[in-house]
Amino acid sequence: MQLQFQTVDVFTAERFSGNPLAVVLNAEGLSSEQMQAIAAEFNLAETTFVLPPKDTANTAQVRIFTPRGEMPFAGHPNVGTAFVLARAGTSYGRTIAGDRLVFEEKAGLVPITLLNTGTDISGARLASPQLLTIGDQVPLEAVASACGLAADDIETTNHPPCIASCGAAFILAEVKSRAELASAMPHIDIFRRDIVNRGTTGILIYTQVDDPDFDIRARMFAPLKGIPEDPATGSANVALIGLIAKLKPERDLQLSKRIAQGVEMGRPSLLHAEAEKRGGAVTATYIGGGCVPVMSGIIDLG
Repeated sequence: MQLQFQTVDVFTAERFSGNPLAVVLNAEGLSSEQMQAIAAEFNLAETTFVLPPKDTANTAQVRIFTPRGEMPFAGHPNVGTAFVLARAGTSYGRTIAGDRLVFEEKAGLVPITLLNTGTDISGARLASPQLLTIGDQVPLEAVASACGLAADDIETTNHPPCIASCGAAFILAEVKSRAELASAMPHIDIFRRDIVNRGTTGILIYTQVDDPDFDIRARMFAPLKGIPEDPATGSANVALIGLIAKLKPERDLQLSKRIAQGVEMGRPSLLHAEAEKRGGAVTATYIGGGCVPVMSGIIDLG
């Protein structure tokens, strides 16, 4: 059995930056165990597996794996997979036309809009499959220690460290400046002791900045998922834009933020995050960005 794959760099306009993704285009017939083994072989933050949709009204069923487990939803895998399928123009013999795709995932349906530069597809923007939920607060000391920071490096004026999700749960914590952000380092032993049982993917730390090119700088650590640090985490940042919108005093709001991630890794990424708020409730969240194709090839399963 031979599988076709393509890799793409996501949340960037430049090859060899952003967050790399592997997309397996003809995964029908693979077991979950085989998908997990292939994701571990690629050893990227995530690998996606494209399957025929269960409902023909949708584009495809997409399963997402980190090197160590399956994700119900993730940002850059959706953006990158949409980009790859749209450029291919077909999936399992069905034509992909127009600028809208819908993926079936564990967390629900993920609507995606393609982005274009002139006549060329340049990236994609997704709507999160679930509305924002805010979960438990997480002890300040546990979050700080897991990220190699002191407790007073965490900014709590706007919110304490907390769990938030728009389809995948993350711990979100604001830090006081770029200096604290740059000095952070994940400690897997503390993740195993204090973070493992909280039902989250990882910890996103961020700081709001005054910069002409972006509004927020972020880093995300998920060592228990085989991702010591992620260059760009759409599922965490889409929850972050939702949280920021929720905390704003306005009852009706259209909020947009440019988020830079992966800078400290040498894989700079730029994510465009948006949230809509109506009557005091966050009603929609979006994340999008550019993509660049990198490699294509064959996986030979024998």
